[in-house]
Amino acid sequence: MQELDRLRDMADPERAARASARHKSGRETLGVPPAQIEALAAEWRGALDIDARLALARALWDSDIHEARLTAARLLVQARMRPDDAAWALLLEWAVQIDGAEIGDAVMSALARRLVAEPARLDLIAAWSGSRNPWLRRGLLMATLPWAKLSNPKPEDVAVQEMVLERALRLSADRNGAVRQAALIWARDLAKHDPDRVAQWHGARAEMAEPEPEPEAETGPDTDAGLDTEAGPDTGAGDLLD
Repeated sequence: MQELDRLRDMADPERAARASARHKSGRETLGVPPAQIEALAAEWRGALDIDARLALARALWDSDIHEARLTAARLLVQARMRPDDAAWALLLEWAVQIDGAEIGDAVMSALARRLVAEPARLDLIAAWSGSRNPWLRRGLLMATLPWAKLSNPKPEDVAVQEMVLERALRLSADRNGAVRQAALIWARDLAKHDPDRVAQWHGARAEMAEPEPEPEAETGPDTDAGLDTEAGPDTGAGDLLD
């Protein structure tokens, strides 16, 4: 597979060793810097139609190589994509396989664009906030970050903000540190545009009891994932369709 060969050609063994120790997933890691991953993804996004891009993204993801999965997600980061049902379905398929923040946030960055394109899809992932899978709990917050970054939200956007803030309040006391971090990222980004609302949120957070116990570990696929049918992601800043 020539695309995977290009990633391998960029491998940095020393960087890979550091990254592998950090991720602790046991997954093969090449050590390709984020800028090079993004450059490759941008090149392939521009050269391939949506069907070919989806096929490449799936093949890269299925290789189970850390940087290949990051690239697969970046291939699907696009504000306007028509049709996008197949991309949405593929991202949901990947969501339940997430086992770390870096790959998870990359997937949620792509998924955020599909939510913005069709906000009704939020109903399909709202249950993630109560999932036993901590990466889905974090995922709900990271996938909805575009709404935290709106300078002039419409009434329907404010409704989304309130929905996420309600869930983020509980998740800010989650026993999983990555989930707590995502809740604070969400509040931090919203505070840039609505500091009073976030001050109220922090006040409510200060009154909360001890963190909730960690949900029991999963023994199989996450059934409440809404799938019946190195830093945080770039999910848009100031405009839902950046």
